[in-house]
Amino acid sequence: MDFKDYYQTLGVPPDADEKAIRQAFRQLARKVHPDVNPGNKEAEEKFKEINEAYQALSDVEQRKKYDELRAQYLQWQQTGGRQQDFDWQNWSAQPDQGVHVQYANAEDLEDLFGNASPYSDFFANIFGQRRTSDRGGGRGASTGPRGGRDVEYEVDLTLEEAFHGAERLLEMDGHRIKAGIPPGVRTGSRVRLAGQGEPGQNGGSAGNLYLIIQVLPHNTFERAGDDLHIDVPVDIFTAIVGGEIHVPTLERPLILKIPPRTNAGRSFRLRGKGMPHLGDPKRRGDLYAMVRLVLPDPLTDQDVNSIRALASSRPKRS
Repeated sequence: MDFKDYYQTLGVPPDADEKAIRQAFRQLARKVHPDVNPGNKEAEEKFKEINEAYQALSDVEQRKKYDELRAQYLQWQQTGGRQQDFDWQNWSAQPDQGVHVQYANAEDLEDLFGNASPYSDFFANIFGQRRTSDRGGGRGASTGPRGGRDVEYEVDLTLEEAFHGAERLLEMDGHRIKAGIPPGVRTGSRVRLAGQGEPGQNGGSAGNLYLIIQVLPHNTFERAGDDLHIDVPVDIFTAIVGGEIHVPTLERPLILKIPPRTNAGRSFRLRGKGMPHLGDPKRRGDLYAMVRLVLPDPLTDQDVNSIRALASSRPKRS
């Protein structure tokens, strides 16, 4: 029997917390899920591996048992012990033991892989078979209500759409869904549309649709959380003597007063002119305008001569 390093499978350290394990599983599952890779046997096997690892590590008691086994096995291996000589029998599940399944529901695995077990001999030997209660009474229970699976859908938004909120008309399994996206979403935000996932069976409730948001880069603004950053061109005359400039925002331009003797790189904070806060759009981040010095346009010969004369009259500094 081959030992399985579930932490390595999910790409997390052995001290990873529950949230890190769940996130790692979801990220990998989105890439190799059989529904996303129809007919791809390699992706199917990879999904089985990460699902098995998640089942082992997502349950407290199962993870505790696995961690003890893993520590003993690695110590055995370091002393030169051979895998086939390890005392596997000492770690085998008792006849009345069964594994906790935390995938959406146990029958979902049967939908994906049929009656064949999606678990390795290692997993079945250490944790046992799936419990009857997890399956609602066995295969015959599939005639009862079963909830539909959740669905994820990636949506690209412009920064303006993320600022104001947006709508998308999605085509899902032959029907159209009008999806509302609230203001303030960020890259990685998950927008839940209840009951818009896969339909349930035998009277079961439908799953949910989750929009996974990707906010596209902007030519003018750079986003940092709910704050926005922008470079504003200021001509050298305005920087020296002071004046007013126009600063663009995602709503309407604002007038910013530039004080005399303003250096390049100075940043001005415009309170409440950034992105709306997700869930509370009345709260807003700030806009930071950083000065970028430019030459006046046009710059006449008279301007150049005046600046030259000014520079010549200034005392030279060592």
